[in-house]
Amino acid sequence: MNLFSIFIKAFLIDNIVFMSFLALCPFIGMSTDEDKSIGMGLAVTFVTVLATCVTWPIYRFILEPLGLKFLETLAFILVIAALVQLVEFYLKKSAPGLYNSMGIYLALITTNCAILYVTLANISKDFTFVESLVYAVGVALGFLLALLLLSGIRRRIRTSPIPAFLKGTPILFVCACLISMAFMGFSGLVK
Repeated sequence: MNLFSIFIKAFLIDNIVFMSFLALCPFIGMSTDEDKSIGMGLAVTFVTVLATCVTWPIYRFILEPLGLKFLETLAFILVIAALVQLVEFYLKKSAPGLYNSMGIYLALITTNCAILYVTLANISKDFTFVESLVYAVGVALGFLLALLLLSGIRRRIRTSPIPAFLKGTPILFVCACLISMAFMGFSGLVK
């Protein structure tokens, strides 16, 4: 599989939110407006790509040769937690407004299952280092795309007549389901 196919598959065909239903907490929580969505999407992209840069060599050059494959999940979680702390310190110093608006969701990037999924998938799919980076960028930008799509829909929902029983989170999940079905149309794009 070439790099473009890996990217398109990760970005659209196997979109982490709409096709795998991972990372739904930040998807719902951080899509209230475009600025928050972009901030969260870029933070997740940064952590995902850096986590891939660190975890792939750890697995290939330390865990695998020493027969310690069973520690991959633990090691990857520690790496992701350390990287999230790095992002948190950076945002607190350089963008305090974004830091305050992200609130608890910034710390929760540590437990964002999409990031752990990417690091584990890179190993299970037997990607090379470059393929892993392309896959990580594709997944992370797919997450950003999902956030931006839902934030645009939320802006329209605010002025739309919604039945009372669907107001709030229920209508967001209905919209996410409809977007998911639309994303199924990308399934034949790359083989």
